Amino acid sequence: MRYPAKCTANLNPFKHQTGASSCSQMPFVLRAVQVVFVLLIWILLCPVSSQAQDYATVFVYHRFGDARYPSTNISVEQFEEHLRYLRDNDYNVIPLSEIVAALRRGEKLPPRSVGLSADDAYASVLDGALPLLDKYEMPMTLFVNTAAVGGGSYMSWEQLRTLDKKSNIEIGNHSAHHPYYVSLSQQHGSAEWEEQVRQDISTAQQAFVTHLGYVPQLFAYPYGEFSPELMRIVADMGFAAAYGQQSGSIGTDSPLYALARFPMGGNYVSMDRLRSNLAMNPLHIEIIRPETPLLFSASAAPELRFKLPNPDIQLSSMKCYIPGQDPVVPEVVDEDAGIYKVQAQNPLQGRRSKYTLTAQDRNNRWYWFSQLWVNPAVEENYRE
Repeated sequence: MRYPAKCTANLNPFKHQTGASSCSQMPFVLRAVQVVFVLLIWILLCPVSSQAQDYATVFVYHRFGDARYPSTNISVEQFEEHLRYLRDNDYNVIPLSEIVAALRRGEKLPPRSVGLSADDAYASVLDGALPLLDKYEMPMTLFVNTAAVGGGSYMSWEQLRTLDKKSNIEIGNHSAHHPYYVSLSQQHGSAEWEEQVRQDISTAQQAFVTHLGYVPQLFAYPYGEFSPELMRIVADMGFAAAYGQQSGSIGTDSPLYALARFPMGGNYVSMDRLRSNLAMNPLHIEIIRPETPLLFSASAAPELRFKLPNPDIQLSSMKCYIPGQDPVVPEVVDEDAGIYKVQAQNPLQGRRSKYTLTAQDRNNRWYWFSQLWVNPAVEENYRE
């Protein structure tokens, strides 16, 4: 773990000085003014990042240097740019398990905390990502869907065992067969559906025991899709936390079984995008409705109704971004109670969509929240 360098400027106002301008020869008031002035300079020169914070920014990658699949790929050169920027700007890149442990304990995180993850365990991690992670001494969490191991462009168990022995790599569960969990049965939430979900996750856990000798404590939802029922199952099966792929930073108020990650692939890998994501604080809202991100209509334009607990947010700065549509300004439902609503102007397109709320506080800091929407009726023909 890398921590930012401490401020080492020689600005100790209490250190005795010698010579004609010695503090001991100055009137008391002048000395007091000098002390305050020097302390202010010291505070300004010491970076704010030396203080602990209550949030972390987590990124999810898939392929590295595999241009055959541009939507989930990042070039090796771009990935190194990311790591170099994190190093040069004193970000603390820590394992996702450490981020989760701090969140569960309600503790502050190291300053400028960042987590790196990769889903699916593609072989390009070995040649594209691992040498750079070693070079920059940064950890990554690799989420593995076990049924794919050893096939196609995926890593083998032997390769995963080698990775698992490295101190900067940890392994997480990404299911066995990478299914669309919310589409396994038309009766989502039924006993039959739950048995299918538990069986698939248990199959993966047993594979980890067989090949690695332990069960992972972190889970990542296939395709980033989840529901309250799925979150309950994952928690009940003993996982410490679960990650989706809805964008945003995570903090102490984030739901442990629906943690956000910024996807980094395709058109979302530029340095401007990276810097923008790193600047975002988690926007904590209390969702009043709906109770689930699942949609059951092909023409759905769902309403998101929420409370905004943070009194420092500038309401005039709030906007909601919807893929393929113009931004929408949240409407006030009950100003005294702090209740707002936002709704797309047109039906959402595709199987997965999201509402992304952004806002600034009185200190012009940016905040971000992303609400996932999944329409199980829309089928995808996903191909590797």
